[in-house]
Amino acid sequence: MNNTTTKPLNQNRMEPKEKALELFYKHLNINLNQVNDLCDGIRIRLARENALITVEENIYTSENCFYKEELNYWLDVRCELHTLILGE
Repeated sequence: MNNTTTKPLNQNRMEPKEKALELFYKHLNINLNQVNDLCDGIRIRLARENALITVEENIYTSENCFYKEELNYWLDVRCELHTLILGE
């Protein structure tokens, strides 16, 4: 049996950059609601860190499956988040 089976990409799947931004803003909203007294810079940093935690969990899960496209997708999302964080 071939362990490098690829799963066809879902046509409705977001591009990695779009997914990275969605996760960032989702976590930003959570943090804005929970810690209103913190300055914006800290909330943005927390949102970015939380989004990376989410992506790392998906990478860990994808590493344990046979679908390389799934792993590659989450690796691309992580790269986009790092770009967002570093502003590069």
